[in-house]
Parts: sequence; structure tokens; C-alpha cells
Amino acid sequence: MTQLFTQGDRLMTDRHLRRYTDVRDLLPGPDNPTPLVRLNRVAPPGLQLFLKLEWLSPFGSIKDRTAAYLLAGLVERGELDDGQLVEASSGNTGIALAALAALTGVQVTVTIPDGVPEEKKTLLRMLGAEVWETPDDLCPVDHPKDGAIALARSLVASDTGTRYVMADQYENPDNVRAHYETTGPEIWRQTGGHLQYFLTGLGTCGTITGVGRFLKEQDPAIRVVGIEPQAGHRLPGLKSFQEAKQPGILDWSVVDDVIQVDDDPAYEVTGRLFREEGLIVGPSTGAVVHAASQLGAGADEVAVGISSDSGLKYMSYFVERLGTEGLPTL
Repeated sequence: MTQLFTQGDRLMTDRHLRRYTDVRDLLPGPDNPTPLVRLNRVAPPGLQLFLKLEWLSPFGSIKDRTAAYLLAGLVERGELDDGQLVEASSGNTGIALAALAALTGVQVTVTIPDGVPEEKKTLLRMLGAEVWETPDDLCPVDHPKDGAIALARSLVASDTGTRYVMADQYENPDNVRAHYETTGPEIWRQTGGHLQYFLTGLGTCGTITGVGRFLKEQDPAIRVVGIEPQAGHRLPGLKSFQEAKQPGILDWSVVDDVIQVDDDPAYEVTGRLFREEGLIVGPSTGAVVHAASQLGAGADEVAVGISSDSGLKYMSYFVERLGTEGLPTL
């Protein structure tokens, strides 16, 4: 029988009953994994393609894991003592950091590219974050898409009377550790170790490095595939290394292949996932699923792709592509 009352008759977290004393208890991990769902209509013939639905995490994306580890590391090392947190983000890491920081009283500033969907900027402000938008040209000349990172680092280096501490998800090994200790073990357990491919977008590269490293340790034959967008893309959260610096935490030794995906097929497949699978996913998921069709996988092979966030954060982008007639032409 589940013990209902403990510690002075206070109701405690009980995952079996889905009762939680704090929203942080909903964060995913090996004992509380995000769902793995098979695609039945939008998948290459013969391939068993599963999506890991990270948008069912409490703050809505795979970056919940990253943010929790980044923040815990800063706190454990005492780096946030008398300081404020600043982070460059395309939205999801910032949202998760802002939500977690709101629970602990830490002030958060998020520098964000001005082309990020308004939905994400609104969520950040609703969570109490200070949002600094950056044009794409506000950055080093050789990396014209790293303006938000450059601005965050300039705040850390500034002498404004406020001590800023940057979580630095592109360089911080805690990002990799989050996925090595949680996402990778979840996938291995959920598939019973029976998978041939793992696919995820290239962004901060914490996911591909952490999960790839864990899966390769279990079975070196598993192929780890990164999805890279075109230059000038409209797939927030993903990075084209033609126009952005490669993150310091990226470990190419665990990456077997990179598949480049343009916006049009990514959005087309996203629309199909809505209409044929009932999955309300973001456009990076469409890119992952489209890339799976390029694998040349054999019959009955198993692939797991990351569905990093929800399509609800991209309604303004979808409206642009649907047009004034509202026709389903994503």
C-alpha cells in the first residue's frame, strides 16, 4: 500500500499516483521517462521509427533536462552566489531556466535572436525573465548567427554593478551530462537495447554528444545521426555550421553521419505529423523525420528520433506558411 502521509502528515511525491509536491518532480529521468511513440503513417516503409516526445516535459522541451543540470551545477559550485544568471537561447533553454529560477528566486536574463517566434519571447517574459533581443548581425563577422551568445558574454564581461553568470550551454559539460545520464539511458531501456539509429538535430549538441556517447558504450554499432539545417533557415533550435560556430561540447567521435534538411521538407513533414499522426510537434521534429527517410534503413530496423518541442510555440510561423486561406500546405 502506498504510504499517503509522511513527515508531519504532509502529502509527499508519489510517482505511482502521479502526485507531486513540486513541478520539478516532473522533470524526466530514467525513472520518469518521456514517452516513446511509434510513427505508423509518416515513416519510411519497413523502418520502425519512434519519436521521443520531449515536449511532454514540464516546461515543454528537451531543454528541461539541460536547464536542470546547468542550474544545479552553477548552484553546487557556488557560481550564482550574489550573481544573476544570463544565457543565450533560441527559447527553450531560456524558458526552462526561467521556470526553474522562478522557483528559487534567481534573476534571469535571456539574450535571444530577434527572429525567434513571439510565442517563446512571451513565455520567457511571463516567467519573469528579462529578454534582450539581438539582430543577427550583432556578432563576430565570421559567425553571423551567434549574436545572442556574443551579447550574453559581453554582459558577463561588463562592469555594470551587476555580476552576471552565464550558464553557457554551448560549452558547459553539464549539458552533455544531462543527456548521458537521463535521455540515453531512457532510450536504451525503452527500446530494450534494440535500435540501430538515433537521430537528433544539431543545436547546442549536448543531446547528440550525451546520448550518442551513452548508446555507443552500450552498442558501438548504433548509428548516431545529426540533422543540420540550411543556412538562413527557419528551424529554431537547430544550427547550420555554415553560419554558426560549432559548440565546444560537440564530440564528433560519436557522430556517424550528418543529414542536411531544408526548411520546405521539414515543414511539409511537420504538417503530416499533425494531420496523420496527431502529433503537435515543432518544425525540428519534421526535419528529424524527413532525415529518417534518407537513412536507407533495412526492413524492421529501429530508429529513435528526438521530438524536442511542441508546435504550439510556432503558431506564428505556421500561420506564415499556411497563408491567408488557411490551407494545409505546410
